Formats: sequence, C-alpha cells, structure tokens
Amino acid sequence: MSRVRDFGAAGNGEADDTEALAHVLRSGDGVLVLSRGTYRITRTLEIDLQRFNRIGIDGSQGTATVVMEGPGPAFRFVGTHGGSAAPDTFKPEVWDRQRMPQISNLEIRGAHPEADGIEVTGTMEATFSGVLLRQLRHGIRLVKRNRNVLITGCHIFHNTGAGIFCEDLNLHQFNITGNHISYNRLGGIRIERSEIRNLQITGNDIEYNNFKIFGKDRFDPTEPTAEIYFDCRERTEGVPSPSIREFTIASNTIQATHSPNGCNIRIIGPDPTGVLPIGMGTISGNLIGNQAINLHLTACRGISITGNHIYGGYRHNVRMEGCDDMALTGNVFGHNYWVPGKQIDNNLFLEACSDCVLQGLQVRGAPEGRTTWTEDWAGGAARLHEALIEMNDCRRMVVNGCLFRDPCPVGIQAVDCSQVTLTGCQLHDTREKSLTRAAVVWKGTGTGNLMASNRFDAPVEREAGCEVEGI
Repeated sequence: MSRVRDFGAAGNGEADDTEALAHVLRSGDGVLVLSRGTYRITRTLEIDLQRFNRIGIDGSQGTATVVMEGPGPAFRFVGTHGGSAAPDTFKPEVWDRQRMPQISNLEIRGAHPEADGIEVTGTMEATFSGVLLRQLRHGIRLVKRNRNVLITGCHIFHNTGAGIFCEDLNLHQFNITGNHISYNRLGGIRIERSEIRNLQITGNDIEYNNFKIFGKDRFDPTEPTAEIYFDCRERTEGVPSPSIREFTIASNTIQATHSPNGCNIRIIGPDPTGVLPIGMGTISGNLIGNQAINLHLTACRGISITGNHIYGGYRHNVRMEGCDDMALTGNVFGHNYWVPGKQIDNNLFLEACSDCVLQGLQVRGAPEGRTTWTEDWAGGAARLHEALIEMNDCRRMVVNGCLFRDPCPVGIQAVDCSQVTLTGCQLHDTREKSLTRAAVVWKGTGTGNLMASNRFDAPVEREAGCEVEGI
C-alpha cells in the first residue's frame, strides 16, 4: 500500500501534487492510497498498465478529492488488450500485469473546461466503484477497445458533457449498475459511433441530464441528447459495424426536467453498413418520464419494451420511426399531476413501422383533453395530438387487449396503414362531459385491416379507400 503523502503529496488544495502522484504510480507497490485531503493536478496521470503493472487507486472511503486543473482526463488507463473476452484471445501480459485496474472511493472534480474524470482504452475488467465525478466535461470516457467494464455505486453529477461517454469504441460485456447519474448536459449515458454488446444498465437513478441547469445560452437545439442516448448513424475507422445490440435497460428511474428536443431514452439508427440495426434489446421495469419525448426510437429492430410506467411526454410518450419487429407490452402510460392546469396528454406516434405488437397497454389521456402544463422553457414543445395512438404508413401491426381512457379527440388514428389488426380493446371516455369524437379513425389508403371483439363507447370513422373488416 503506497500512501501518496509518503511520496511528497501535500493534499492541502494549494500545492500542485501532479508529480507526487505520478511518482507513486511509477515507484509504488500498485495500491495508490490518497488519504483525506484535496490533491491538485495539472495534467493527465497516464497509467500504462504494461509498464506499471496492476494498479488500484483508493480515496480512503471517499475522503480524498483530486482536482483536475488541466485539459483531458485526470486518470487515463492504457492497456494492450486487442482480443475479445474469449480466453484464447488474451496475451499472457494482460492477465499478468494489466487485468482489473480500479478506482474506488474517490472524488474527482474538474477545474478546467476540458477536464474529464477517467478515460480507459485497451483494458480488461476496468472497475470503478464509489467514485464521485463532478464539475468535469465527461465523467467516465471509454474509447477504442475495452472488455468487461464495471461501473457501480458511483455518483456522476453536474458535468458539462456526458456522465458516461462511449465514442469510437468496441466494447462487449459492460455493466452500469446502481449509480446516480444526474445533471450532465449532454446526457447521462451517451454512446456514439461504437460497437457495443452485452450492455446492462440496471438499477440506476438517471435524471435531469440536459442543458437546463446550465442555462439557455448552453442550449443547442440541433444537438439531440437524452438521459440514455445511443447513436449508430456514423461510422468510424476501426469500428467495423457501429451498432448496439444485446442490451438491457431495466429497473431504472429515468426522469428529467422538460427541455426542448429533450428525451429520456433516444436510440437512433440506422447502422450505416446496413448489417446490424440497433436492437436485440429490452427496456423493462423502468419509471420513465417528464421530457419532450419519453422514448424515441429510429430504425430499430427487435426491442421488447415491457412493464414500464411512462408519463409526461410533452410531444410524445413514444415516437418510433422506421422500426420493425418491436413489442410494446404491459406498459402504463399515465400521469404524475392530475390537478387542472398541470396536465400532460399521452401519445404514441408510429411512422413507417412494420411487424410490431402493441399489447396490454394502459393509455389514459389528459382529463382536461390536452396538455395544459406550461413552463418558461417549453418553447411551444407541447404538441396537440391527433389521437392517443397515431400510426402513419405502418404495415402488419397488432393492437390487442389495450385499455384506452379519456382520449381527445380520438383514441386510435391510422393513416395509410395496411394489415393492422385491432382486437380485444376497450375505449371509454369517463369525463362528466365526453371529449371523444371517435374511438378509431381510419384515413387515407390501406388494405387488409381488421377490427374484432372491441368495446368502444364512441364511433368508428372510416374514409373511402381504406378497407377495414369487422366494423
């Protein structure tokens, strides 16, 4: 155990301790212990794992703070692992000298606009636990190639970039569990131009990750963000197929303060190679709410969205564009506020989607018939909806066993849709004075649509040219 004060670190918040900490990394026994204090550094402490051997950094049960006063990460772990997680792809030195680098029980704070907390590349089993990262650009940044990363029990708070940022990355086996990730301007968990597999985001509190706390002058309306943000539209040299598959987003609280163009979960395709669309994932058992869009999916395939409570989408609860093989089952689309003047209507908007199942949904409109909540920063973002569920140019869709309550003006609207089956659903307006014009509206062209065994207390409207059986 190498105590940094034995190597000349002052830890008084005034002296520059960069060289003292670098000396410990070079000459210590591999366990770098920072006792209670504040340690100023002015450049990145780069930890070459092959050179320094196995390394662990500990902040004495959270009593130590490292303040990064220069650009770049406070700590950068660099390994040489170029294989997968399969045992036969490892060179001996990865297990002998590099495996499982750690930082635990430490605060890392930024004092430079381009200061990051931790960066990792080429590592196997990098593990971060009990770390507080705040007032940085990015909290934890993962680049190039890594395997089997664990981030658990961390507080990633109030950073100008992303809390956890993956870019130009090839990473399989990635667990993000039990963290608080809040008030990060570019998102809580942000992945761009990367190949990710076996990603588990579970049991986290992920909230308020948008520009709002930083002021209107930090808002760029062309820059999409989200609490959880996946973007596979661009390809980077060295990443053969930018795609995110085999992922689980489960048992998280994912909430926000409304911001224009904001989103709770935003997953954007397509994969530019056309080989592996974002998908083979599940979004289950989460509380998701209070943004312009709660769940925004573009060009995704094969995602199961099950058992979530979703509320407070100023524009949409769910917006899906060009998606197929999707299942939305057993979700509740409800409300947080019921008082007059503070209501947000619910809406699912599906465009150019196919082969999707919507089953067992509980969808309730705003009792006042429209969104009446206004905020200084709303920017006109609240959208007047055509229906609780809007489907445009969709094919081979199943809507079954859903309960729709208090729509205004329409429960379900299908425009230019074909082979849509609507069965076993109920729709009721329980207001003292009904605001529902129609239960279902079929518009435009479309063929092979079917309705059966539904119970509606409002009429069905159908334009000529849209073929519907079972009315």
